[in-house]
Amino acid sequence: MSIMQEFKEFAVKGNVIDLAVGVIIGGAFGKIVDSVVGDLIMPVVGRILGGLDFTNYFIALKEVPPGVSMTLAEVRKAGIPVFAWGNFLTIAINFAILAFIIFIMVKQINRLKREQPKPPAPPAAPAEDVLLLREIRDALKK
Repeated sequence: MSIMQEFKEFAVKGNVIDLAVGVIIGGAFGKIVDSVVGDLIMPVVGRILGGLDFTNYFIALKEVPPGVSMTLAEVRKAGIPVFAWGNFLTIAINFAILAFIIFIMVKQINRLKREQPKPPAPPAAPAEDVLLLREIRDALKK
């Protein structure tokens, strides 16, 4: 079997297609969760804690030269190493929300799978003696 034929068989299997669709939807869903965390949740948390932009909470590990704005992006652009704990906290909350939403989705999908009625089992094959009696009956009818 050639490599191209093996790859074609692998690529068109249902599981690979399902995985690709899941990755694409997961990427789009991740952007939605990023927006919820960055645009809705973290500003509220930052306001409660006294700051307006939570991602700009960091500790510069070197002296910041004069003229450099004290935002995370500007400090990083100046090449100063930073301990960006606000950004890390934002990403950690993002992960927790995403994990919780996926947990709820999987829980609901499993619940829906359990609620679906199972198709009736096919009738059991007749016993061997019944089959022999049917053969005899059919032979006598001829």
